[in-house]
Amino acid sequence: MTVDALTGAELVVTGRDQVAAETVAIGLCRPDGGDLPEWTPGAHIDVELSAGLVRQYSLCGDPTDRSVLRIAVRREPNGRGGSRLVHERLTVGATVRVSGPRNTFPLVPARRYLFVAGGIGITPIAPMVAAADAAGAQWRLVYGGRSRATMAFATTLRERYGDRVSLHPQEETGLLDLAGLLGRPGTGLVYCCGPESLITAVEAHCRGWPPGCLHVERFTARGDTGAPETTIEVELALSGRTVTVPPGTPILQAVEEAGVQVLSSCREGTCGTCETPVLAGVPEHRDSLLTAQERAAGDTMMICVSRARTPRLVLEL
Repeated sequence: MTVDALTGAELVVTGRDQVAAETVAIGLCRPDGGDLPEWTPGAHIDVELSAGLVRQYSLCGDPTDRSVLRIAVRREPNGRGGSRLVHERLTVGATVRVSGPRNTFPLVPARRYLFVAGGIGITPIAPMVAAADAAGAQWRLVYGGRSRATMAFATTLRERYGDRVSLHPQEETGLLDLAGLLGRPGTGLVYCCGPESLITAVEAHCRGWPPGCLHVERFTARGDTGAPETTIEVELALSGRTVTVPPGTPILQAVEEAGVQVLSSCREGTCGTCETPVLAGVPEHRDSLLTAQERAAGDTMMICVSRARTPRLVLEL
C-alpha cells in the first residue's frame, strides 16, 4: 500500500542512540504504529523543531522498514540552533512534526560507484551504499572525519562491508587524497556529501568530467555568488500579478508580500521545496541543488535564493 508523503504529521521519538561523539540517531514512528511513506536513498525529511524553525535531515535507516524514519544529527555548537534542539528535546516519547520524505539527491543506477563522505555527510551515503551493494554494483566508500570518535556508523559500515570501506580520521591520516581517490573519469558515478570544503574540492577535481558523473549534496548554502544585484520584475503567470524585487530582497519574500503563498522550508537553497518553473527570462542560480544541466536549461529555479540575469522573469506562480 502506498502511503502519501507526510505534511506536518506528528511523529513520536521511539529510539535514540549515541552513534558518535556529539551525534545522536533518532527513530521516528507514527503514534499508532502504522506504515510511513516509502523513501529512497538520498531522501530527507523536514523536521519542525519549534514554531517557524524547520530543518532538513537525511534519512539514514533502511528504506524497506516502513515502521520508522531514522535520522542522525550532530550537535553544532556554532550552528543556528536546530541541532541543539534535536539533542535537547527529541528524547524518547517526545513528539515532533515532520513533512516529506523528498529526494533531491537520488541514487542513479550504475555499475560502479565511488562514495565520498565527510563527517555527518555519511547520513545520506550509508543507505546508498546498502542499495548499491544489494544491486550487485561495484562500489567503494571513502569516509573522512575529524577523528574516529566523531565518525558516525564507521564501525558498523566497516564490519558489514570490510575493505570496501576506507576510514580516514583526519587526526591520523590527514586530509583525503582526492587526486589519488578520484583519478580520471571512469571511476563510475561519484557521490559526495560533507562539509563545503570537501564538496568544493571534489567539484574542482571533477571539473571537465562528463556531465552526470558527479553528484553532491550540501547541508549549507553555497554562499553569495558575488554578482551585483539589481531591481528585477517578476511576473506571476498564474496569479496575474507582477512584483518588483529590489536588491537584497529574495524573490520568495517579494512574492509572499504580494499575497501569493509558496511552499518553502529552508530559505537558503538547500531543500528544494520552493522550486518554481521559469516560463521566461534567465535565472541566476544560487541554490545548492540543481545540476549543471538543470542550471543551463534555466526552466526551473529556487526562488528563496536565486535571482535573474535578465531584467524580467515570468514564473509559474
